[in-house]
Amino acid sequence: MGFVANIRRDVRFARGLFRLLKRIKPIELDSDILLCDDFEEAVDKFADNIAVEDERRSLTYRDLDAMANRYAHWAKGRGLNRGDTIALMMTNRVEYLAAWIGFSKVGIATALINTNLTGQGLAHCLTISNAFQVVADEDCWRQVEATRPLVGHTLMLWVLGLGDEDESSDRRGLDKPVRGASSVRPSRSVREGLTNRDTALYIYTSGTTGLPKAARIPHSRARTYMRAFAGATRSTPKDRIFNVLPLYHSTGGLVGVGAALLNGARLVIRKRFSASSFWPDVVASGATMFVYIGELCRYLVNSTPQAYEQKHKLRLAFGNGLRADVWPEFQSRFNIPEVLEFYGSTEGNVSLFNFDGKQGAIGRVPSYLKKQINIRLVQFDVDSEQPIRGPDGLCRLTRVGEIGEAIGEIGNDIRHDFSGYADKAASQKKILTDVFKKGDRWFRTGDLMKQDAEGYFYFVDRMGDTFRWKGENVSTSEVEQVLMEGPGVSEAIVYGVPVPGQDGKAGMAALVTDAKFDPKAFAEHVEARLPAYAQPVFVRLIEAAETTGTFKYRKADLVADGFDPEKTGAALYVRGGKTGYQKLTAAARTAILNGEGRL
Repeated sequence: MGFVANIRRDVRFARGLFRLLKRIKPIELDSDILLCDDFEEAVDKFADNIAVEDERRSLTYRDLDAMANRYAHWAKGRGLNRGDTIALMMTNRVEYLAAWIGFSKVGIATALINTNLTGQGLAHCLTISNAFQVVADEDCWRQVEATRPLVGHTLMLWVLGLGDEDESSDRRGLDKPVRGASSVRPSRSVREGLTNRDTALYIYTSGTTGLPKAARIPHSRARTYMRAFAGATRSTPKDRIFNVLPLYHSTGGLVGVGAALLNGARLVIRKRFSASSFWPDVVASGATMFVYIGELCRYLVNSTPQAYEQKHKLRLAFGNGLRADVWPEFQSRFNIPEVLEFYGSTEGNVSLFNFDGKQGAIGRVPSYLKKQINIRLVQFDVDSEQPIRGPDGLCRLTRVGEIGEAIGEIGNDIRHDFSGYADKAASQKKILTDVFKKGDRWFRTGDLMKQDAEGYFYFVDRMGDTFRWKGENVSTSEVEQVLMEGPGVSEAIVYGVPVPGQDGKAGMAALVTDAKFDPKAFAEHVEARLPAYAQPVFVRLIEAAETTGTFKYRKADLVADGFDPEKTGAALYVRGGKTGYQKLTAAARTAILNGEGRL
């Protein structure tokens, strides 16, 4: 990169960072200016603008505020007090935002429940939130009702759209009680004594392995998410921001919402993502931005071309998780002028921004800003899943290009605070101590990254996904990218499985394929693109890949199945033979288990 290009890049980065920092600077942990105060300030500025629309209706900022006030007064009328929690389980709709914004006005926290949950997972989330009142809609209330016997405490269920015939002593319709509540703003005195350290929301991890954890989101963190993207996206009252991500997660529910509602823009929400209707809807809504997660972009790239996909008015797509192999086609095919990729976790204190639009990078920290930004990469041992420490007992920083775990220093300000989970034991597991000096504390992201000489960060893998085989570390995400480019492969999920008598784990890939898939051609592709240690030893063909509400693959069940044909079904292959991969017979599996078969 030439001198002039370097200057332009740094100017662009500095401008983006300045906009962001300017918006979050007023937030102080001990301040009594809360999330709902930011929203009310926007309402007073943009009262007559359309604030939000869903498939049913649109509301102005004034109307949304009035609805939020009704939810606030309804909650107070139910005898709920500051510090109590209400669980919210409903699909994307205008009432979703009105509910949790309203509850925050009277100091009540809201647990945002994943609408895909059922059974024990749902019961766990309701139990750990300690919510005795649940607000749901006609699409979700039956899941709550079916789970009621598994929850560790009594529940009162309030339902939008509930028919009279479905009411009972512990289940009531919500439409009339909310409509009958006052639309006047609750006095700020009802939240007197609350600060930005108090809990506004609980947002749950996706639960790709084990049960979801409830991340505690204080007002400071929610405000930081929302205000940061109000600044970073440069949105204005003329913008329309298209959001099909679930509002129960931070990217859709805070990042996408803040970029719109704090700047007077229009937030266009939809119940769910549909690849076939996405572009017609973007065009019809007049959207100028949309918020993404990486798998959404991949689904769009893999979808059949359609006439609407370049007829939009989009100027920016912003979000996280856009894979390096998807980014170029995504941006060129759909004619997206600018992509703003960021890195951050719901509960973490580490964030990165790719203001430069460098494809594949999740963010950048120039050398001259390293001391001001709290992310560090430390050397990491894949087998123990712990940072490597030197003779002095302290962690060691990675070199340029070396993979390490990203950590963030914990401090007493909004950029360094770690609020943790509802489960204190889970919070402690995320804290690393005595890292670079005795007594310091750092948040463990659980993400493996590398950084180049120009300061760009690249996501490599999740801790626990990377595994060791033949003495080498294998990144599942990097192998997945290669396999996805193979003939006939629609989706690829890569993971390691233990093999008796072998050090490390053997690579295994679960593939969703089409009629073009051929084991021999696939093997040739794998051999040409991957080193021997990274080539999947086992391949399993599946009809569909199970994902979370944010399209993350659920690997736990696949790992548990291993390479047992009784669990995986007959479509199971092992590397070897003339075709490169051959069916795994019972005899071949027995030989592997006995240590007689070569891998």
